[in-house]
Amino acid sequence: MEEVCTAQNTRQLPNFTLPHSHFPRIMPATMPSTSLQPDQSTPLRIGWFTASCVLVSNIIGGGIFTTTGIMARDLGDPLLILLLWFMGALFAIGGAMVYGELGSRLPHAGGDYVYLKEAYGPLLAFLSGWTSFTIGFGAAVAASAISFSSYAMRVVPIQDEQGWIAKGLSLMLLWSATFIHCRGVGTGGRLQLILTTTKVVAIGGLILGGLSAVIGQERPFLTAPITQAPTIGTAAIALVIVTYCYLGWNVAGYIAADIVNPQKTLPRIMIGGTAFVAVIYLLLNVVYLSALSITELAQEPIVPVAEKVAAALWGPQGGRLVATVLCLSIAGAVSAMTWAGPRVYWAMARDGMISPWLAQIHPQTNVPARAIIFQSLWASLLILSGTFEQLLVYSGLVLSLFMALTLSTIFRLRQTGSTHPQHFRAPLYPILPITLVCGAATLVISSVLERPLESLYGAATVLSGIPLYYVWRRPQNLQG
Repeated sequence: MEEVCTAQNTRQLPNFTLPHSHFPRIMPATMPSTSLQPDQSTPLRIGWFTASCVLVSNIIGGGIFTTTGIMARDLGDPLLILLLWFMGALFAIGGAMVYGELGSRLPHAGGDYVYLKEAYGPLLAFLSGWTSFTIGFGAAVAASAISFSSYAMRVVPIQDEQGWIAKGLSLMLLWSATFIHCRGVGTGGRLQLILTTTKVVAIGGLILGGLSAVIGQERPFLTAPITQAPTIGTAAIALVIVTYCYLGWNVAGYIAADIVNPQKTLPRIMIGGTAFVAVIYLLLNVVYLSALSITELAQEPIVPVAEKVAAALWGPQGGRLVATVLCLSIAGAVSAMTWAGPRVYWAMARDGMISPWLAQIHPQTNVPARAIIFQSLWASLLILSGTFEQLLVYSGLVLSLFMALTLSTIFRLRQTGSTHPQHFRAPLYPILPITLVCGAATLVISSVLERPLESLYGAATVLSGIPLYYVWRRPQNLQG
């Protein structure tokens, strides 16, 4: 197993506390370079395996354990459900190929924000970062932390009528991850290695055990469909949900500055990690669709379908086992998002788009600790207020929109940027990116037609960043 690399400065920050007046001296951040050389403002400490763990954990949260039940209710056909998961896999792997080229060309911390700024200028890049803060990472972290507490209380049943115990567990998980990632990339990398490998082994055990049980009980692979035929609009919405479950394959680009030789390793991490997750998703769905009928899967969709399947195969204790796996999976996702998201706000602050206070790197831990705390404070507010649910309703639509925009940057970057032998080049250009952009745009249009109210909320969230852009930016520092 690949070890987390260490830089020359590995001292840890003792007693890291707020407010900001308690921070010791801070190192100024540097502006990004558009040359071949990666960003050197933070030490390169992790190799491909640790970065892949971040990607895998960021993709695999709780969605794969619940989404198939909702699809069974809305679609009623196991073959169609598997087909949509396969289409989502192809879309994600193709997207990872395009993002692999973007990351190879611009190996700087910030991911989508960096690519959009280089291709289309600062305003669109700022709106992407604003969306990442409010929805992409902020609301997702809050929702994941709340999900963690709800599944933890399935493992150890606790009466919590007021919901404060759940919120306390959520905040404990969030701030434990925050503290660990503030202590340095090395410490955070070790945490991610442990969480990801443990949950992948647990999910692998669930898949192998489920397939063995299905074969042993002579159950048919893929149960019979329900007679009703779904509409095209219903199938499109289901594909949006599937696509949302695959989102996260671009996360390695956000932490590019923390990865050894990102020009070479980013494409491998994105493509290989995404393909690995796709195999896990398809095998899990085979287990689900073989263990229970469509009618059984569609009942009580609020209960994780994986838990119902485990209970059917192994009894009540199987459901509790799956709840434990869910806790591991979600904890890994929270850790990955706590690592990746703050790199966006740090890059934005470094470019003068938001407060320079967030553009600082701590001299002992060499991480953007202030940006990490900034995201966790927002997520904590969402946890305590419960408003993350409203944000998540339309998050898939908004994130799909920015994904389409980011995928389209490859056309401009190939026209305006220089090409180096070390650059990874996405295959099937321009057919692959055109297909992906059109596919993402189709998902956005379908969502607007099917969910106009949520679309309006999503547009309002994105557009609310425009006045903030003109208030916060420092024109003398903007270059594009």
